[in-house]
Amino acid sequence: MGQNDNPFEAYSGSGKLGTPKYLALWLLVILFSAFLISKVGVTAGMGLIVLPFVVLYVYLLFQYPVIGLYSAIAFGFVLLGIPRYAKAISQIGMAMDGILFLTFFAFFLKRFWVKIDWTPAIKDITILAAIWFGYAMFQFFNPEVRDRQAWLAGMRGMSLYMLLIVPLVLLFITDRRKLYIFFYIWGFFSILATMKGLMQLTIGVDPFEKQWLDEGGAVTHVIFGKLRVFSFYSDAAQFGSNQGYTAVVFSIMAIGEKNWKRRFFYLAVAILGLIGMFISGTRGAISVPLGGFSLYFILRKNWAVMITGFVMLVVVFVFFKYTTIGQNNQQIRRMRSAFDPNDPSLQVRLANQKLLSAYLASRPFGGGIGHAGVKAQKYLPNAFLSQIATDSWYVLIWAEQGAVGLSLHLFILFYVIIKASFLIMTRIRDPELKMTMSALVSGMLGIMVASYGNAALGTFPTGMLIYTSMALMLNSTFLDRKFTADDTAAA
Repeated sequence: MGQNDNPFEAYSGSGKLGTPKYLALWLLVILFSAFLISKVGVTAGMGLIVLPFVVLYVYLLFQYPVIGLYSAIAFGFVLLGIPRYAKAISQIGMAMDGILFLTFFAFFLKRFWVKIDWTPAIKDITILAAIWFGYAMFQFFNPEVRDRQAWLAGMRGMSLYMLLIVPLVLLFITDRRKLYIFFYIWGFFSILATMKGLMQLTIGVDPFEKQWLDEGGAVTHVIFGKLRVFSFYSDAAQFGSNQGYTAVVFSIMAIGEKNWKRRFFYLAVAILGLIGMFISGTRGAISVPLGGFSLYFILRKNWAVMITGFVMLVVVFVFFKYTTIGQNNQQIRRMRSAFDPNDPSLQVRLANQKLLSAYLASRPFGGGIGHAGVKAQKYLPNAFLSQIATDSWYVLIWAEQGAVGLSLHLFILFYVIIKASFLIMTRIRDPELKMTMSALVSGMLGIMVASYGNAALGTFPTGMLIYTSMALMLNSTFLDRKFTADDTAAA
């Protein structure tokens, strides 16, 4: 300290904010903000409020690139619901692209002065993701493609995100703590989704959701005067299927979890996921637990568990198929209609598939990515494929990418399911990891079954969770060695 310095006259901490220099700076910031809001509007004001948080996020992302992966997974839960509240944000999906590409950029800068070891990311699932993306790029030259913007919009969710997510998971999620964080994010948003769904069911929709229903959403989400709950997801089908998926995964993990706090959390998520599935009114969602638990009972390799489990599944099937118990309840009544082969909705879908079959007979590569289903009407309002509701994820793939694309897609899905099941039954030694991988592969099969009735698999947030799960399952032998070594070192 200088000889003439007086410590009682020095400013420190928050005291500096009261000095003339800082007061002048604050005044300039306030005046500039007021001017910007007056010229641009409230959007500019919101931007100014959000800006410091964006700067902080980017700073943390470049310090810890794994944050980009976690935030992409979290963002997937709310991405498609945001336009209901901010219609000015028409290209909200581009934010997901930005997060993923920025995560790769941050990873490159973080390792700029050292040689990046890509070995962890070079796995069969990465190669399959690259092949699937390559086929999507090939579709750009499909002579049936009428709108390149429609191709770009459809290609991103159908294949690009898988190509970006898979290597990030392989590079970043390499220990128990990071794996737990993934499940905490998934569980947290699933709990919020069911809570929001219960609010819609008991209190009613908010003004923004009401406007969305009035503008066309009610056609599919208000059946005989009863709301099909959609929470903050894109629609009720995605909400119901994803919550059923969550219920399968977290209930199985709870069985194998020894830490009582995590077990309680997993059970809470599973129960609320099951509630969310039922209140959604999505008929096809019931196939998620039926398909998922069927595989889980087989993976246990225990005859007592297998017989008991399949008896329970038969009881559930008989309840919905051959009884009228609970028929006064709207959710049960709608779920029960999924077991009726004469259901009018099913007949319409079968009729649509016949039309598509005739159209695609001479088009082995399909009608073009982004060109089929109601969503395509944004780009091609009068095209043949945009007039036919695809509903099923597999029908959508078939219509847009043809028999060749559907065959490739099914090969990738079943390759993951079969190999993951093989690794679980013969290679993984860590009991907790074995149960976790069993949960993921069972949940994935459940979603695959449900995707015959709706486009659950490739839509947010399910698509992000499936791509992450694929990478984790086919990296399970590495995780098993890592967890075993960590446990040995800690002992």
